Amino acid sequence: MFSSGSSEVNEDSDPSHPGSVDDSNGLPVVPLTEHPILDLAEFQLLEDQVDNPLVARTFAGDFAKLWAKRYEILATAVERGDVAAALNAVLSLRTSSIMVGGVRLAVLAAQLEERIRKRELREARPLLKELAECGHLTVRELKDSYVLRND
Repeated sequence: MFSSGSSEVNEDSDPSHPGSVDDSNGLPVVPLTEHPILDLAEFQLLEDQVDNPLVARTFAGDFAKLWAKRYEILATAVERGDVAAALNAVLSLRTSSIMVGGVRLAVLAAQLEERIRKRELREARPLLKELAECGHLTVRELKDSYVLRND
């Protein structure tokens, strides 16, 4: 549905280095900062898919409004060691991030998802701070862009 090839995690990279990702084709490792916080071309795909910019902007607005709650649910599940709840929360975050164009947030969510799937929740905890900061930046960029500027 959405082109997220650049958002895949390199499963062979050093998992203790959250800034290392590649496109699963064995290409060189790309620093996390090379991925944009917000890619409006990805958001435009959502607009095209729903064939209604207002519906897409409403979705983006809901994403922004729910960010703090969504993060809290994920962080709490990771801290509690609740694999099922953490996986549910990170999958929701990753999918919605891709849909609104939050490329870097989707990459971080994929890294966290990998840790959760391996039941390495203790090792996943350091990613939470980076995810929180990136989520905040993503919401801010959505609000500063044409997507939510008038909200």
